[in-house]
Amino acid sequence: MNPGKPLVLAIDTSTTCSSVALTTGDVYQGELVATLSLNSKITHSRRLFTGIDWLLGENSLDLADIDGIAVGLGPGSFTGLRIAMATAKGLAAAMAKPLLGVSTLDSLALNCTGDKPLCALIDARKKEVYRRWYLQDERGVYRPHGNIAALTPRNLAREVTETTLFVGDGLLTYGEQIKETIGDSMLMAPRSLYYPSAAAIGFLCCELLETGDILDLESATPLYIRASDAELNLVKKKNN
Repeated sequence: MNPGKPLVLAIDTSTTCSSVALTTGDVYQGELVATLSLNSKITHSRRLFTGIDWLLGENSLDLADIDGIAVGLGPGSFTGLRIAMATAKGLAAAMAKPLLGVSTLDSLALNCTGDKPLCALIDARKKEVYRRWYLQDERGVYRPHGNIAALTPRNLAREVTETTLFVGDGLLTYGEQIKETIGDSMLMAPRSLYYPSAAAIGFLCCELLETGDILDLESATPLYIRASDAELNLVKKKNN
């Protein structure tokens, strides 16, 4: 491990893929200590703590060795986001560790390389995608360029004005539809990069830890972006 660099435990359950990682250092000089990912239909809550315990045990570490707890904030599955946030908050509170968080879309972007603008997509259901745009910094790392939004594939295609690299599981459902509209302006990252990486979240959150940009345990919430079905149904009931 990187001597003197913070050791971060990172988790993400925003999609069907559950990911846990131990990292040290930031996006430029970071080191992946260990990672575990599982993409299945099993509820995240049934495997997340098991994955964390296994990862720590296999590396002869315990929670006392961790310098920060990092979580993928979303957007994504409402249930998955709540599970990740509750787990991260519980660990941070129990061990008196800093709670850190970045958008899951940012983790997708960090694993990509190239010289084109990047658009990261997560399937938002209801015939929409969550998207965020990225441009490279002076060292070639993709950084956010604008806000996160939920859009139809058609409206997303209207945003594309030049050759663009796309990444994320939103491509599995809507990739062909988007390509039919924008044609050769669409480049797609390898499918191995379509799912969020807890390792990338760890590297990004190490930057936040080093600058003191820590989440408040009481007020921290996931990036839902839009209201859940339960919230929309509640509004309908109040208006009827």
